Amino acid sequence: MALSQKPMRYGHTEGHTEVCFDDTGSCIVTCGSDGDIRIWESLNDDDPKSINVGEKAYSFALKNGRLITAVSNNTVQIHTFPEGTPDGILTRFTMNANHVVFSADGSRVAAASSDFLVKIVEVTDSSQQKTFRGHGAPVLSVSFDPKDTFLASSSCDGSVRVWKISEQTCETSWPLLQMCNDVVNAKSICRLSWQPKQGKLLAIPVEKVVKLYRRETWDHQLDLSDNSITQPLNVVAWSPCGQYVAAGSVGGCIVIWNADTQKCIERVKHEKGYTICGLAWHPKGGQIAYTDMEGNLGLLENACVNGKKSKHKASAPDIKGYDDLFDEDGNEDFLNGDLDENDWGSKAARNDEDEDDDLMMVSGRPRNRGAIIEDDENSLDTGLLKANPAFDKEEEEDDRESLAPLQPLSSTQRPFYDGPVPTPRQKPFQPGSTPVHLTHRFMAWNSVGIIRCYNDEQDNAIDVEFHDTAIHHAMHLPNSLNHTMADLSSEAMVLACESTEELPSKLHCIHFNSWDSNKEWTVDMLQDEEVEAVCLGQGWAACATSTLLLRLFTVAGVQKEIFSIPGPVVSMAGHGDQLLLVFHRGTGFEGEQCLGVQLIELGRKKRQVLHGDPLPLSRKSYITWVGFSAEGTPCYVDSEGVVRMLNRGLGNTWTPICDTRDHCKGKSDHYWVISIHENPQQLRCIPCKGARFPPTLPRPAVAVLSFKLPFCQVATDKGQMEEQFWRSVMFHSYLDYLSQNGYEHDEGVKGQAIQEQQNVLMKMFALSCTLEREFRCMELAELMTQNAMSLAIKYASRSRRLVLAQRLNELAAERAAEMAAAEGQGTQEEEEEEDFRNHLNAGYSNTPTEWGQARVRNLQCQQSMEEEEEEEEEEGTSEVTKPRLPTLGSASTPKSEAAIVPSNQGRVNPFKVSSSQKNQLVHSANILDNITKLPKKNSTPNGRAAANKEKCPVIKPLVPKPKSKQAAAAAFFQPRAPSSAKKNLEERGGKAETPLPESQTPAESSDNKRPKTGFQMWLEENRSSILADNPHFEETEIIKEGMSRFRNLSAEERMVWTEKAKGREAGDPSEGKKRKRLEGVNRDGQESQEKRSKEDTSSAKTSNSFEQATISKLSAFAYKQN
Repeated sequence: MALSQKPMRYGHTEGHTEVCFDDTGSCIVTCGSDGDIRIWESLNDDDPKSINVGEKAYSFALKNGRLITAVSNNTVQIHTFPEGTPDGILTRFTMNANHVVFSADGSRVAAASSDFLVKIVEVTDSSQQKTFRGHGAPVLSVSFDPKDTFLASSSCDGSVRVWKISEQTCETSWPLLQMCNDVVNAKSICRLSWQPKQGKLLAIPVEKVVKLYRRETWDHQLDLSDNSITQPLNVVAWSPCGQYVAAGSVGGCIVIWNADTQKCIERVKHEKGYTICGLAWHPKGGQIAYTDMEGNLGLLENACVNGKKSKHKASAPDIKGYDDLFDEDGNEDFLNGDLDENDWGSKAARNDEDEDDDLMMVSGRPRNRGAIIEDDENSLDTGLLKANPAFDKEEEEDDRESLAPLQPLSSTQRPFYDGPVPTPRQKPFQPGSTPVHLTHRFMAWNSVGIIRCYNDEQDNAIDVEFHDTAIHHAMHLPNSLNHTMADLSSEAMVLACESTEELPSKLHCIHFNSWDSNKEWTVDMLQDEEVEAVCLGQGWAACATSTLLLRLFTVAGVQKEIFSIPGPVVSMAGHGDQLLLVFHRGTGFEGEQCLGVQLIELGRKKRQVLHGDPLPLSRKSYITWVGFSAEGTPCYVDSEGVVRMLNRGLGNTWTPICDTRDHCKGKSDHYWVISIHENPQQLRCIPCKGARFPPTLPRPAVAVLSFKLPFCQVATDKGQMEEQFWRSVMFHSYLDYLSQNGYEHDEGVKGQAIQEQQNVLMKMFALSCTLEREFRCMELAELMTQNAMSLAIKYASRSRRLVLAQRLNELAAERAAEMAAAEGQGTQEEEEEEDFRNHLNAGYSNTPTEWGQARVRNLQCQQSMEEEEEEEEEEGTSEVTKPRLPTLGSASTPKSEAAIVPSNQGRVNPFKVSSSQKNQLVHSANILDNITKLPKKNSTPNGRAAANKEKCPVIKPLVPKPKSKQAAAAAFFQPRAPSSAKKNLEERGGKAETPLPESQTPAESSDNKRPKTGFQMWLEENRSSILADNPHFEETEIIKEGMSRFRNLSAEERMVWTEKAKGREAGDPSEGKKRKRLEGVNRDGQESQEKRSKEDTSSAKTSNSFEQATISKLSAFAYKQN
């Protein structure tokens, strides 16, 4: 099978990168100049586990569950693998360590440093060290003899030396390399490699060839070269079988030789020609992983499939066929262990292959379910990964010539249980902090400030920086107690440290907002009690301990309540009186964390909002940030980058509001969350390229991300508006929480949010009308306020969707009745009646609707005729050719807030109706009454000034004091004589008159440019006679006939009608005040005889039947439509 080269992928930032396989070959491990160790399940693993070991990692080695790293602070550190838990410092140098390797048995580590030294350190006892001196320049690389007898090293002084470990002496030295003064100036890093098993040959990359030297005699055996190599070789590696040698060059060329025949059998060129700096064979052969100086990772498959690799299969135990698996099941006692190790391993391998085809390794060997490296760092089976697959030395000697690619797992390596694998519990962490083992780290970064910790040889201190220096100046504190946890608020800072052999765990608080001189206090925990998480709120501090206790303190140090938490704490946060606690509520399986959350309010009314409810996470993820938004809403972020917020309006459920992965440019990039703001909607975080958290230096730049709910089809207008509406609803729900709990908040923000939401609903309503989705329109109308619903009714009627308009009107009536019934409970009838009168005439619509009851037949006719005339005055006779979408809050649209008013106006719902009022409302028999009359009333008692400012074409009330219903009823019977009455009213103080042209907006000036004509008034008077002569006429024919008869009138008669129309126009603005004055005179019994006669005249003029009013209304509406 031909060699296959996989496309390279991004692994680390630009710089030196190394690679190796773990002991079992189940994963690839890399390190880079970004200071991270990454564990890749495969080359296509998009979310490798990342272990940060320092600011920069120069080299690493992995064996027996131990990870050794050479980092930038001149130390060689040890971590557990795969957990990545720091396990101490193995050794130190005065300069950087350039290369580290394990001995064959994993008991010792050799390290090469730029201070010219080579050290061998015992892993279990770092005090047992051997130092090798002799190089005159920085040491480039080291390599252990497989028998742990010799150690080879290369240096910038141009020499390659072989040391005898037991005597710490130099056996031999070859001047093979070009001399230089530093590692960065070396033409080659000269990675040496001994032949496996017996170490008979030492391979050294020298210029463009690989030189092989024989063991003990140290004679030059042979050279491996190829014409394709044009630049110096950088690294060399033997295959596990000891037959093949692979080398990578500075020019990006990888060459594989057969050491026995000295022939080049494979040649591979880097796709971009970058320098190869890392090369590693799979433990079972067949694969080669390599890295370059740009931080990329690549993989070669089917390497050396011919030759001795064919012998490997012969040594593998025979596996029974599928039909043979169940031949003798009755004779096999699985429970009593009748199977020997080979049979068990064979059957296990076959079962895994049958059950999970996707568990096959790229090399073709099946892997057991427990050894899979999941996407999440917490899903690793540590027992299997730490197992050493090496055989006894005697077995290695006997099987030296061949190594089986498929070895049966022993009972100690493979657990008998093959079910779901428990997930290791996530360890406690502080929100906004970076890992504890870093020498320079963030202890906390939130909306108040930044706490940094420096723990190196020069200093062990804590720096505190405030975003707003008005809160407090920056502080520099010594960290003598080695504090590892911190939190910061606008009034205090709290620190905590772990216990030592001499000292207990401590909680330390600095109350810098205190007015006295003693600003610090410390509390010692009980014996065997460790502080695991801390947080601050308004006036209180809290710490969760290892004994499953949560302790509360005041910021001045007074101990308060203490209570038990249901499980080990993961993290917690505070804001105001709220405490958010995340804990382990059980054991997760298959990479899942099982977390619970408690939300407790610690104010005067202490209560628990969330009672240990499960905390939802993304698949196979863990939590990375916990906190509150700036407005006090609980939020958290998981390792998949999904941000979730508590939705108080939906029963305290968690809603995803942002996926930071959508904003990442690379698969290994992440965003480190700092704070969340609901108004404005901002997610403040730090972009981290190739890492999960930022370095302390240089100072990271903060980015602002927008929120986006994961709605479907957001590319369409419908999806965008749906997402916008519900996001606005959710992100303004905090206003309701603040108002319910007595916090100060801006009512203007809530009003603006409601207006924004209703505007979006109106757009969705118009879109649904365009798509002829009338049932969807009804569903949208249920989300609207009464004001928006009236506009929707008007839009539906103008769109010629009268069935929809009728249903919307019924919905409005039903909602009004429900609101009236709800508001009517517990209120006295007198108060309800007075409130209704005030709101009905202070800008609310007094339009009769279907939920009203008729009181007086004559009053119904008079009111219908009057409002018809008012509508015609406003609308004119201009044609309505296209429905126009009303926009809430715009100056060109009449307002009507018949039901819902912002709470800061102190209004009560006007639809509450007492039993004494139900008979006073007039029944509407026609949907058109609501269409034309709902938008005519202003919404506030002082709406006159507001309407003047907005140039709204609504006739305002004359005075802020609302009219009573009796005054409104009596006003119907007042005469409309125009000029004389107008003059009298002006003399009596009718100075609130507003000329119609001034109240018009530019958008509607065309509709109101022509006042009501004499022909319209004449047609109203003579319509019945036209219908009597021509009962079969349609509306358009009636109008045509009326126009013909009107033209036949004499010029004097037509002038009379024209003057009558002009007189009415001038008299309308002050008509309301005149009626009110006349109503008062009627009540006192002092009205003059002249006004009584005018009242009778007015009654006679308007005493038409209800049927005539309906016909007149239809005529006017059709006239405008045509």
